[in-house]
Amino acid sequence: MKREFNDIMNSLKDSVADYKYYTDFDKVFVNVKKFKVELNILNSLLGSNQIEIDFMSLLDKFPVILNVVPLLLAVRKMELPIVDDKPIVFNFKERVMSDELYLKFMRKSGLFNLMENNKVKCLYDYIVGVEVGLDSNARKNRTGRTMENIVESYISRVECVEYFPEMRKKEIANRYNINLDRLILADETKKDAEKKFDFVIKTSDHLYLIETNFYTGGGSKLNETARSFKSIANDIRKIDGVSFVWITDGVGWRTAKNNLRETYDVMEHFYTLKDLEEAVLEEVIK
Repeated sequence: MKREFNDIMNSLKDSVADYKYYTDFDKVFVNVKKFKVELNILNSLLGSNQIEIDFMSLLDKFPVILNVVPLLLAVRKMELPIVDDKPIVFNFKERVMSDELYLKFMRKSGLFNLMENNKVKCLYDYIVGVEVGLDSNARKNRTGRTMENIVESYISRVECVEYFPEMRKKEIANRYNINLDRLILADETKKDAEKKFDFVIKTSDHLYLIETNFYTGGGSKLNETARSFKSIANDIRKIDGVSFVWITDGVGWRTAKNNLRETYDVMEHFYTLKDLEEAVLEEVIK
């Protein structure tokens, strides 16, 4: 059922991106809406010729505007460390610091310059752009989620089986009376009590534990993943009625070819998206 390793390497895909992979605008607008009131209040500072006085007046009336200051700098944290004459941690969750310090931060960070010199026309629109930029950092997570969605679409085509996404070892033990305590993390210093599998498929007499991932780029993470899954595959092989299935893809694996080959050689169920396209799950899971 397994293809030749070189065939697998040659069939690795560049991307699993869907239309919302690059920017999830629904998420962007939800995040911006949270600060709509604060942003509209701060809009009154745009073009101000006495911005420090106007800012303090707003702060006195609406201290909640502090909460949006980090986001104006494309930061989600409410406490920002700054190295000045001595280290300072600016608190924007609550108004607990001196007015002089808040004014100094707004001036030195460039935010007053942004507002008073008409660099932007509307802070709401500005934050939409900031959120688009911050959302690009989530693409790595979206790649994993998209891969899981693709795999699930193929799993759902397999007849006469039940499957569960993201099932933990403890849940597997409780539902199927199968002890997986021998499985170990990539970090081999501790047992992985909270280990969960991306999918669990149950047939009449067999249990399939499935992991999925997709890598567009290289890095040490790929080698760690390959070693970890090799260990898991070896452990699960010793448990009657249970199989480990690894479904992976992505041209990033070309940078970790040797480690991937070592894992591939010891795994019975190692598949890529091409295998799924050729209905491998319907052949294997019966």
